[in-house]
Amino acid sequence: MPQRTIVITGASDGIGAAAARNLAQAGERIVVVGRSPEKTAAVGSELGVDYFVCDFAELAQVRDLASALRERYPRIDVLVNNAGGIMRGHELTADGHEKTFQINHLAPFLLTTELLDILTASRATVINTSSAANGFGRLDLTDLNSERSYSTNRAYGTAKLANILFTAELQNRYGKDVGIAVAAFHPGVVATNFAAESTSWFRYAYKTVLNRFLLSAEQGADTLVWLATSTPGRDWLPGAFYVKRALAKAHKQAYDVGLARDFWDRSLELVSADEPAAPSELDNA
Repeated sequence: MPQRTIVITGASDGIGAAAARNLAQAGERIVVVGRSPEKTAAVGSELGVDYFVCDFAELAQVRDLASALRERYPRIDVLVNNAGGIMRGHELTADGHEKTFQINHLAPFLLTTELLDILTASRATVINTSSAANGFGRLDLTDLNSERSYSTNRAYGTAKLANILFTAELQNRYGKDVGIAVAAFHPGVVATNFAAESTSWFRYAYKTVLNRFLLSAEQGADTLVWLATSTPGRDWLPGAFYVKRALAKAHKQAYDVGLARDFWDRSLELVSADEPAAPSELDNA
């Protein structure tokens, strides 16, 4: 089998780095993307692979990342949207979006849509890291910035629900006729730095005796690696949500076809509104 190009965001630590190591050892061409310049460079150097630094809290950086990937890789076989996190509290990014929502959904949505022509030409697999926390969420298209009501856990749960809705609609739009295969998955409760800087009760599990019962990063990456290396349509059903390599039940909103369609359109409006306007002739006058 020819070497494939696999782009993994959130790959400077945790399950992203573990998956990158596993897939690189299997002979795949890995592209590491991370927020921390030091950690990202360390993983890239360790594996001897290309790496890019990008902070998903700034959509301009996501556009620059997409542009760099487009220039460097005419073919992308697998895109893993793994970057994400849970925040300290209600905070707006410089783009004007609630930070949890932007980092976990809008940024990977933008990256994916910016690369759609390459992904479709490559008949790529797109893997979105979600969470069982999607059950805590509730998507309200009229309050995506959680201005009327906010809690750290609900904002995170809603963002992880957004990942599943995005998965379903991306598959619906570009799956059957175009050939993209998309899946979302829950990695399990993994012993990483996740939630360490948040105000969520999740962080206590990572600092107490409970930590010994958590999965290793390698164990958490297992379903991701399985989705990236197995055959969609034969080994797994595209457009679905997985836990431990098996179909799993998500929040009831995840199965609302109309909501998925409207949410895609709204997400596209939001990222398009943030895009810098093209210079006009008057600008050069």
